[in-house]
Amino acid sequence: MFALLGLAPMLLMAEALEEKQTIRKSLPEAARLEVDTVWGGIRVTGYDGHEVKMVATETVRADSQADLELARKEVRLDVETKGETARIYVDGPFRCHCEDGRWSGERRRRGYVVRYDFELQVPRNMAVELSTVNEGWIAMSGVGGDFAIHNVNGTVDLSGLMGSGEVKTVNGHVKAEFARNPKGRTSFKTINGPIDLYFRPGLAADLRLNTFNGKIYSDFEFTALPVRPVAEETRNGKRVFRADKYSGGRIGGGGPEILVDGFNSEIRILEGK
Repeated sequence: MFALLGLAPMLLMAEALEEKQTIRKSLPEAARLEVDTVWGGIRVTGYDGHEVKMVATETVRADSQADLELARKEVRLDVETKGETARIYVDGPFRCHCEDGRWSGERRRRGYVVRYDFELQVPRNMAVELSTVNEGWIAMSGVGGDFAIHNVNGTVDLSGLMGSGEVKTVNGHVKAEFARNPKGRTSFKTINGPIDLYFRPGLAADLRLNTFNGKIYSDFEFTALPVRPVAEETRNGKRVFRADKYSGGRIGGGGPEILVDGFNSEIRILEGK
């Protein structure tokens, strides 16, 4: 009996394997950058050059040597430029391989995880689309083009914005600081986490705000806008009426729509310095 008890810890102490490598690559000048990964973080910084400069840290964690070799075989980092788009894409069996190629949401456990953490330098006027899902954060600074930012389990931290676009996350804080107020429709959405938005003085916009468990604070004075009429649509031959869940407010003389939606969120509309 003592022998069996002494062996049990040894059977449970098998440690996961881990391998790391750094991948560096430059892509030629393009108008748009797309980064689509599943595990890991993305940091993008604007600079005065013309190329997209990528440094990717790849971390492979596996339960066994066989799983490590399987990860090397099944997961691939694709880096290419097509037309006006520089594209960085992590492919693997966790993708749905449907038209948009996004994460399938598959829950089946594998004996490995391949994580990529990206550090990117891009031309300052570039448009960007960034997406990650697990164990990741997204940070961007000094990029003036339009943006589409999608995260699931992590924060979004943006500064020096001069474009318009959308930001979505689920479990994370959203922070965005504008160097120039947006000129087009812009939206920010999260479920669990505060939303802090910093705009330049003189902001003129129409806000649509919604939070279920939280408060809304604004440095800017705004006047209430009338509630939008109930929208009618047809689903499976039945008429469905949908009320607008957002409160409307006009800042200054009004302007582009800024939509802010947080379920368990404090929403703060702040004046940057």
